[in-house]
Amino acid sequence: MPDHADHADHADHADHAELADRLTVDLTTRGRRSGRPLRVEIWWFHVDGRFVITGTPGPRHWYANVLADPHVIVHVDGLDLPALARPVTDHQARRRVFTDPRTGWYREQAGLDELVRTSPMIELEFTEPGPPGPR
Repeated sequence: MPDHADHADHADHADHAELADRLTVDLTTRGRRSGRPLRVEIWWFHVDGRFVITGTPGPRHWYANVLADPHVIVHVDGLDLPALARPVTDHQARRRVFTDPRTGWYREQAGLDELVRTSPMIELEFTEPGPPGPR
């Protein structure tokens, strides 16, 4: 799902793959106007070896904040994982996310073409090594 020329190595995703079965995470962004950290509960998906956050069509504060400052923190399983959030603009990559069986709920909310065309979507690139081995 590479969407940008300078995409980092996939090793960081492999380090975090054990977290892929968690559906709900918290995402902290920095408010684009206030500059304050803002935390929202949200779903994420592990599709094609990449962590993706999306939503139904329409404006979302978390997405606007990410566009202004891509530095985020993903809170999952007791961990606080710094990451860079990159908008996913490639239509084929977006379609793969929305046709994945785990994202079926979104297809009940809007048509596939509308989801692909207008939904907010980011890919997470973790900026620190993944969690230690099994606990």
